[in-house]
Amino acid sequence: MAGGWARDDAVNEQIEVSTQEAIERMRLRNAQRVAQESARICEECDEPIPEARRQAIPGVRLCVDCQSGRNRAWRPSAGINRRGSKDSQLK
Repeated sequence: MAGGWARDDAVNEQIEVSTQEAIERMRLRNAQRVAQESARICEECDEPIPEARRQAIPGVRLCVDCQSGRNRAWRPSAGINRRGSKDSQLK
């Protein structure tokens, strides 16, 4: 439920916009990666990248082990909290 001058569905619209923006960022990032030719040698450990991986993932730059390490270390960004608590808005 929105308060003040906002319409009742304003919060849902904000969430939808945030979600669409995140989806577009990921699509752009993937399009840039696919446009590149797959590497034959891993950029981190200099080990060969198998042909099957290069065909399965166009534009791949890392071997499975190095990519797995990055995936474990990756933390999603917090983004913008458009539904901040009342306390956070008073500060």
